[in-house]
Amino acid sequence: MLSTEIKKRITSVVGHENFDDSKAGCLVYSYDATPQFQALPDAVVSPRNTAEIAGILKICYEYKIPVVPRGSGTNLCAGTCPTQGGIVLLFKHMNQVLEIDEENLTATVQPGVITQDLIRAVEQKSLFYPPDPSSMKISTIGGNINENSGGLRGLKYGVTRDYVMALEIVLPNGDIIRTGGKLAKDVAGYDLTRLFVGSEGTLGIITEATLKLIPMPETKKTMLALYQNLEAAAQTVSNIIAHKIIPATLEFLDQPTLEAVEEFARVGLPTNVKAVLLIEQDGSPELVEKHMLKIAEICRQNEAVSVQTAGNDSEAEALMTARRAALSALARLKPTTILEDATVPRSEIANMVKAINEIADKYKVKICTFGHAGDGNLHPTCPTDSRNSEEIERVEQAFAEIFEKAVALGGTITGEHGVGEMKAPYLELKLGSAGIEAMKAIKHSFDPHNIMNPGKIFAKESRKRVVISN
Repeated sequence: MLSTEIKKRITSVVGHENFDDSKAGCLVYSYDATPQFQALPDAVVSPRNTAEIAGILKICYEYKIPVVPRGSGTNLCAGTCPTQGGIVLLFKHMNQVLEIDEENLTATVQPGVITQDLIRAVEQKSLFYPPDPSSMKISTIGGNINENSGGLRGLKYGVTRDYVMALEIVLPNGDIIRTGGKLAKDVAGYDLTRLFVGSEGTLGIITEATLKLIPMPETKKTMLALYQNLEAAAQTVSNIIAHKIIPATLEFLDQPTLEAVEEFARVGLPTNVKAVLLIEQDGSPELVEKHMLKIAEICRQNEAVSVQTAGNDSEAEALMTARRAALSALARLKPTTILEDATVPRSEIANMVKAINEIADKYKVKICTFGHAGDGNLHPTCPTDSRNSEEIERVEQAFAEIFEKAVALGGTITGEHGVGEMKAPYLELKLGSAGIEAMKAIKHSFDPHNIMNPGKIFAKESRKRVVISN
């Protein structure tokens, strides 16, 4: 609970209308898109500018009050769940595209800007902001930066980190710093910009970002390849990349995912095959045509039973929209949907898909697999029911083994969803104890009172590494 004095000081900064400690108001922000995590904050605060955020953090630093920055709450690692109470910081007032600089190919935005709104704004000037998380219709740029979000176009264009050029940040003690700039080169000191991207709100509050833009691709084509052999579909992914072709999008969906997505989206996806690859290439018309012909040949050589190219932009857009709806479609199957993002080297995709299916059989759980196969980022997803404690225990054991297998194959426990609180116990599998201690030292240097999103990334207890044979 916040004392009357603390409430008075915070409202003097933001105004009474931007401070809410009612039970109803706090309940709304007690959870995010992650299942099985919920905790009430002590208050919800909505600052209007950087100066107000600095004022809030000075108060919280003084009284050691936890601060949880929150965008739209679409993250899947409990990263914005206020599990230790304190203040949830909203950015509903800080949602403006401040500048689109066509000379330097940059956009400067506030953290509350919706991702798709930014993409549309720059496209009106024939520019392109590639990061496209499936939640882009609702997720915010600030949330994307804190989680280093990826998306369908990550294979060719990279993730959020690759487009963040400069940041304005409020540190836990209320100091304001600026990192980076509109520069093609800058090696002046530590790269604080990249440090804060993906830091999940544990080091400071991002209040402004300058993002890199690129020219809009001239054209694009979309292809759907159908398979009756799951592992052949996965192997095709490695073979396409081995031919030195980098598609804009290279997505994998297995049959259970296809069935759920088609039932949800009704776009004519085949549900009588074991898997599909959804492939998009963009660039010059000549290059796109050349690459798509070669990709089709590779697919057929790897047991594709059908290779179809979208006949027009509307068909292509329908396919991509259906893929982005995968989580929503699967969420309709059971009361609880647990979605993960184990990532492996592209050459290990086939092995990882096989392992996921074997692990699902071992623990007698249903796991639907889809994801950004082109960059090794798979999303094994389990429709379940959190009220069934026995089943949930088997689901958790299955995902623990999936993480361990991913690491054993040279991969990681998370490719784009972040660590948050949900995956914190598994981080040592990837980094080792020395890596964890190094990260804790960085955290402590910025946030000695541990007020910035406490309980995230670092677990009280880590899950020790086990050896899994390939």
